[in-house]
Amino acid sequence: MILRTSCLLILSAALAHGDVPTSLNTILAVGREGKGNEEASLAWRDLVKAGPQGLLSIVEAAGKGNVVADNWLRMAASVIADEAMEAKQPLPVAELEAFLRDTRHASAARSIAFDLIQHADPAKANAIEPTLISDPAQELRRGAVQRLIVAGKEKADAKDEATAKSTYQAALDAARDEDQVKVIAEALTKLGVEVDLPKHFGFITKWNVIGPFDNAQRAGFDAVYPPEKEIKLDAKYAGKGAEVAWQPFETKHEYGKLDFNKPLTMLKDATAYAVSTFDSTSDRDAEIRLGCKNGWKVWLNGELLFGRDEYHRGAQMDQYTLKCRLKKGANTILVKCCQNEQKEQWTVEWEFQLRVCDATGTAILASNP
Repeated sequence: MILRTSCLLILSAALAHGDVPTSLNTILAVGREGKGNEEASLAWRDLVKAGPQGLLSIVEAAGKGNVVADNWLRMAASVIADEAMEAKQPLPVAELEAFLRDTRHASAARSIAFDLIQHADPAKANAIEPTLISDPAQELRRGAVQRLIVAGKEKADAKDEATAKSTYQAALDAARDEDQVKVIAEALTKLGVEVDLPKHFGFITKWNVIGPFDNAQRAGFDAVYPPEKEIKLDAKYAGKGAEVAWQPFETKHEYGKLDFNKPLTMLKDATAYAVSTFDSTSDRDAEIRLGCKNGWKVWLNGELLFGRDEYHRGAQMDQYTLKCRLKKGANTILVKCCQNEQKEQWTVEWEFQLRVCDATGTAILASNP
């Protein structure tokens, strides 16, 4: 305890001399579970004392640690900006704009830069935001999309349907967030424009499914059933109480949800699989994004990407992001989905949604739709 206190006092003394790099390194080292928070608190106070001259260093550090570190940095930048504005001290707006415009920087860092510009010079931020409509950072393009949504509504209210349609369509092309896409899709539908949400997001809707296999005592998650060893769509296997075979199934859900209860009926203590072939036009990095409240595993071309042995803890779009590498041509995506023994009404969901996209959330469309 004495040694720890001494270390903190030494750190505090060093920080008092405005050692911004040391402060930043301390914050970047903070752990997700609170490890290093005490030291980070001291470092945070030093960053705030450094004032506006430390802002660019803070911004540049964002995205180099974890989300906890980014929160510390964002709070430090916000406090510095507030205190500077109150003291009528200028912020380095030109330098922040130059940093923002360089898309090679981390999204988290560029987002903080924009927030600081907005704080210091709302008029400049107002001029910049529309130019971010195709920005690779999802959080930065959101404001530009919202502007188009507002403009589209104004045109629709004014009965200028042609302009409203084109404005909403531009918003849809740029939108990546589910809530904004939902608003845009509803508006376009009212204007008589059909919106293909599965295509917009890149959801896979055509599958072959097989099951049920057993999941008694929740053992199915670790059990290796035949689909994990081979994908033969004409094969039959011993399943849970009966022989099972692959069957084609296409989901019509607008957000790509595949409900195993439909092809297999409502079952408990059961495991099922879904497989689809995704034809990529090139070798490329990609993300498989999954939403599922059941136990699940996902394989790409026979390689296990990840899995979660959890049940009924809620599901949402893009709940899990699995980074992967697509090969040119056919890619096999296999999903395992386990249903447990609970019988409450809220546990009947036995489903998942899966889409293929790039790091910005932009759909990667297969050549075999």
